[in-house]
Amino acid sequence: MILTIAISLTALVAINFLLLKFSTNKIDRTAKTNKKPVVLTPQITIEREPTRLAPTGS
Repeated sequence: MILTIAISLTALVAINFLLLKFSTNKIDRTAKTNKKPVVLTPQITIEREPTRLAPTGS
């Protein structure tokens, strides 16, 4: 009984791996060479907040 279950599970796992191997989509990925350099402009404007505080109510 245990031998039959073990053989059945082994066969199912083997079939599963075979299906996984042959069912994957083969995609040809060509790498695009980007010859233009990426220029980052770190211009950040920081606005100062007013120093007026909110009322606390105490």
